Amino acid sequence: MNKPLRRVAVCFLALVLAVMGRATWVQFFQADTYASDPHNPRVALARYSQPLGNILVDGAPVTGSAKTGGNLAYKRTYTDGPLYAPITGFSSQIYGSTQLEGVYSKVLDGSDPRLARPADTLMKKRPKAGDVSTTVDARVQKAGYAALKGKSGAAVALDPDTGRVLSMVSTPSYDPGAFAGSAPADQAAWDKLEKDKSKPNVNRAMRQSLAPGSPFKLVVAAAALTDAPGTYPDIDTRTDADSPYPLPGTSISLPNEDPNAPCKDATLRVALQYSCNNVFGKVANTVGQDKIQQMAEKFGFNTDKLDIPVRAGKSVYPTGMDRASEAMSGIGQYDDLATPLQMAMVTSAIANDGTLMKPMTVDKLTDGSGNSIQDFQPTEYGKPVTPSVARSLQSAMQTVVKSGTGTGAQIPGLTVGAKTGTAQNGVNNSGTPYAWFVSYAKNSQGHKVAVASIVQQADAARAEVSGSSLAGPVATAMMKAALQ
Repeated sequence: MNKPLRRVAVCFLALVLAVMGRATWVQFFQADTYASDPHNPRVALARYSQPLGNILVDGAPVTGSAKTGGNLAYKRTYTDGPLYAPITGFSSQIYGSTQLEGVYSKVLDGSDPRLARPADTLMKKRPKAGDVSTTVDARVQKAGYAALKGKSGAAVALDPDTGRVLSMVSTPSYDPGAFAGSAPADQAAWDKLEKDKSKPNVNRAMRQSLAPGSPFKLVVAAAALTDAPGTYPDIDTRTDADSPYPLPGTSISLPNEDPNAPCKDATLRVALQYSCNNVFGKVANTVGQDKIQQMAEKFGFNTDKLDIPVRAGKSVYPTGMDRASEAMSGIGQYDDLATPLQMAMVTSAIANDGTLMKPMTVDKLTDGSGNSIQDFQPTEYGKPVTPSVARSLQSAMQTVVKSGTGTGAQIPGLTVGAKTGTAQNGVNNSGTPYAWFVSYAKNSQGHKVAVASIVQQADAARAEVSGSSLAGPVATAMMKAALQ
């Protein structure tokens, strides 16, 4: 063979070996990657080849499957879709899946290896899909959704003893079944949702962080009682706070919403009762941002790794502040940010005598026959405060409801504690404020619930925005549903 032919032969041999090597690599080392790639049409064909498993609330399915007659044999359906969308998320033949639909997609479509029976393996048959059982209480969910209807806002209810999420409401909401298929109508519904300026597809309960306003004063009070016992030995010690409070390094003073409230030199109890800004500005400067940061982080702030199992948005207590900003941060303003889930966690820890349980939305996963393949047990997140400090804050929150800014949350037969708040919004407070309400309730059997609610009422008159009047009724409805 002459030299040019040998070169051509070697070149072709190298190409053949390269193709064989690539095929071997794909088949043995990248098969799983391609098999799970959402852009692989075979993934969608397999996922929707049989009815999906269901997401359960109180043991009953809030999802289903319907035959389509197309290449994708089934599509997801939803019962009360807008009500449960913040929990279920969506499963779409075109747009993928989110929330629990996304986290547990393999259980719900039958591809999780834990679902396979020996016969399925031998016959190379896709196992029957499994179910996801949630911690949600339908009564509490419906009560929160009804109370928020027509408003932009969110609410979260937790069981303080276990961390179970009893309710997660976000309004306005959307119908995940409207774009579950692949027809032109589904695509049109998706486009409409994406263009909606009210952003109904945003989970405001756990993914949107906003200024927490006065409910953050509970965190500051916890830091004061824990880290400055010499200055603040108890909830009823006078604070020596001027009213209004001069912001350090400025010519500006921090006023109170009600100039007639007894806020000068007020105790922490009275300061929470009347939501005294001057006191918490002074306390924040006295305790210092480092100690407040440590306390905030014990409650869950400043982490972007809170999975319940869907990952929650980050709540923030800022650092590196000057003294004036430190004081403003002490009243839940400046650059403070919190989700309703985060503020429910703060209230839950206080209600649970200082122990914070990690929020959880799923009890167990089951196979197609109803047998458990994974159970989830309550897990302690931490102990932000001692039982003594927690009980002091409980007492102060009860005072808020008995004779403070939260009297509208009184519920016959229940012990209720709360903290109201109106958070400034926009540059120089140019936007309509946010109305916050955090609370807990306990019945005679010792069962408890902790709630955080927020209303973003953009069209409300500024003077009418208050945590007590707008967000308070939402929390009260949910507490009643949970315990009465």
